Amino acid sequence: MKFPASVLPSVFLFVAETTAALSLSSTYRSGGDRMWQALTLLFSLLPCALVQLTLLFVHRDLSRDRPLVLLLHLLQLGPLFRCFEVFCIYFQSGNNEEPYVSITKKRQMPKNGLSEEIEKEVGQAEGKLITHRSAFSRASVIQAFLGSAPQLTLQLYISVMQQDVTVGRSLLMTISLLSIVYGALRCNILAIKIKYDEYEVKVKPLAYVCIFLWRSFEIATRVVVLVLFTSVLKTWVVVIILINFFSFFLYPWILFWCSGSPFPENIEKALSRVGTTIVLCFLTLLYTGINMFCWSAVQLKIDSPDLISKSHNWYQLLVYYMMRFIENAILLLLWYLFKTDIYMYVCAPLLVLQLLVGYCTAILFMLVFYQFFHPCKKLFSSSVSEGFQRWLRCFCWACRRQKPCEPIGKSDLQSSRDRDETPSSSKTSPEPSQFLNTENLCSA
Repeated sequence: MKFPASVLPSVFLFVAETTAALSLSSTYRSGGDRMWQALTLLFSLLPCALVQLTLLFVHRDLSRDRPLVLLLHLLQLGPLFRCFEVFCIYFQSGNNEEPYVSITKKRQMPKNGLSEEIEKEVGQAEGKLITHRSAFSRASVIQAFLGSAPQLTLQLYISVMQQDVTVGRSLLMTISLLSIVYGALRCNILAIKIKYDEYEVKVKPLAYVCIFLWRSFEIATRVVVLVLFTSVLKTWVVVIILINFFSFFLYPWILFWCSGSPFPENIEKALSRVGTTIVLCFLTLLYTGINMFCWSAVQLKIDSPDLISKSHNWYQLLVYYMMRFIENAILLLLWYLFKTDIYMYVCAPLLVLQLLVGYCTAILFMLVFYQFFHPCKKLFSSSVSEGFQRWLRCFCWACRRQKPCEPIGKSDLQSSRDRDETPSSSKTSPEPSQFLNTENLCSA
């Protein structure tokens, strides 16, 4: 049975960030900064409540008679109790014989073009551990992008405006950044396991390192760009946020309405139509929050029974990173044009260059991951290097085609002049035939 190691970082980041946020909010209160205190508490307690609801929903405790569990979740102690329950199940699993087991079938990664199907017995204890790991993974994603991401943006903005970084604030920002990166990493792993559910997926340690570096550069540069732009154009940042929010929030619903599919009713049997709508809106909100800071790695598909598109769309990935890079560049340009005196001792051109290079570094690590370390790269129809080679061939072909077409116009003009000047000369007769041959070659 696999050791539930992924539960520990989720619980640690949850407890550490909540404790650091409460401590920092008390510091703001003693200093008279009531607005910063309220926002810090909001971005700390709201994701806590959402994490409790997620754990209750995944384990279906709302329909079971477990009053102590509900009380612990109301006291915001649900993750600690779940962690204790996980390790109790793990250490007691070897002492009790499993009376009932289920058999799961998974296909191995293709070797030499062949893929074998293997059967595995899953006992009740292991099934419970799988449910716990899945619940904590989803809770980490919710905490990261609905709590840690706005918290990090807020604390960095306060540090820039006050031109001071206290110990408590730097600690909270560090924990928040780690929480976001870890949540993005779990989102990547969840996306891989959902898309390739019928395969036995094994993620190597180097793949985790590559994803961690990719997400660290991507999220850090995105947050810094937003904070710099907010510090000089506070009104316009609301417009940027609203455009991003409604674009990502409405996109899955527009695709659903255009598909003409019926409203999904099979999310949870105990949910009514209103409850299903609330769950779908919450999933769309989470999907929006992820995409506002980084690539979500999954595409929400409401008309699908799994609610996730299992096809890997390279075009959407390319469009997202191109548009995000252009947006970051425009925001940095506006910050450079309207920067105030608080950036007097900052080398603005160097900072802009560092942020753009940092975002390009994130894209580089992403390409390295998909090319070398993706656990299911053998199932791709085309790799990153093959796509880049095709693009390079098309670009070179377009350049070569354009070069022979340029002298054609000159030869045509020269031949017409020669015909006007010496219409009866025999020296000009080869010119039209040569031009026709070149024109046919270019059109071909």
